[in-house]
Amino acid sequence: MKYPVALMPTEEGYSVSCPGLPGCWSQGATEEEALTNIQDAIREYLEVARQLAGENLREVEIPA
Repeated sequence: MKYPVALMPTEEGYSVSCPGLPGCWSQGATEEEALTNIQDAIREYLEVARQLAGENLREVEIPA
């Protein structure tokens, strides 16, 4: 799956969030590191959502 992310430069490097997943954010010293870190954060976010929702969680595909 693909999720859009918002990448913002900061004094320490980069902050990155995933607007489609409230509270899912990360950071990194470089743009590359921040993007790698948000991929991990998204995976972990979705895993916790699956654990909490159980069978009530469903995925749908939205045509582009």
